[in-house]
Amino acid sequence: MLARLSPEFPDLSPSKLRFLEERQLVSPARTASGYRKFSQADVDRLRFVLSMQRDHYLPLKVIRGYLEEMDAGREPVLPSGVPVSAPSMLAAERRLSREELIREAGATTLLLQDAVSASLIVAADTYGEDALTVLKSLVELQRSGIEPRHLRGFRAAAERELGLIESALIPVARRKDASSRAKAAELAREIAGQLEVVRSSLIRSALSRLQ
Repeated sequence: MLARLSPEFPDLSPSKLRFLEERQLVSPARTASGYRKFSQADVDRLRFVLSMQRDHYLPLKVIRGYLEEMDAGREPVLPSGVPVSAPSMLAAERRLSREELIREAGATTLLLQDAVSASLIVAADTYGEDALTVLKSLVELQRSGIEPRHLRGFRAAAERELGLIESALIPVARRKDASSRAKAAELAREIAGQLEVVRSSLIRSALSRLQ
């Protein structure tokens, strides 16, 4: 299991697997001797959970709710309104070269360079779906006259939020055992999710004044 998913998720560990099982995100079968036996469906489900944590910063209780909706044959949506389709659960995250990223986003090399300079996208040899989503949004914003340089404050705001999260995690972070590290990571995502709710509400309130 770890060997199959570790290349995509280097921080995955046996303790994190146990933690995810305790939170009812995956339920592998057991052999007669009590060992966990992960099927391909379990691997796909874990890949989905880990991707939603990494790429969308969702807390596990939200992800579990999405899985329950999927299991019931419905198509849930992210807080941003983006639908989560079952096929996304079955595929490993794509990695795109710089040229593929630019082409699929409909962007220019200059726009990507500006996004990296503004710390909106981290320069890398290959890029994931998150970078593609951001670059596509920057393409649309550019059509309205909004350039990456106008968004430099977004990185500073993100760093301030990270400071808040780190302060809230101090009591848990003091404990060095693997279980506490997993709980700290989950708590960080939960706090980030709540901050996103507040941020979105403030933006909606501000937009209402423009109408």
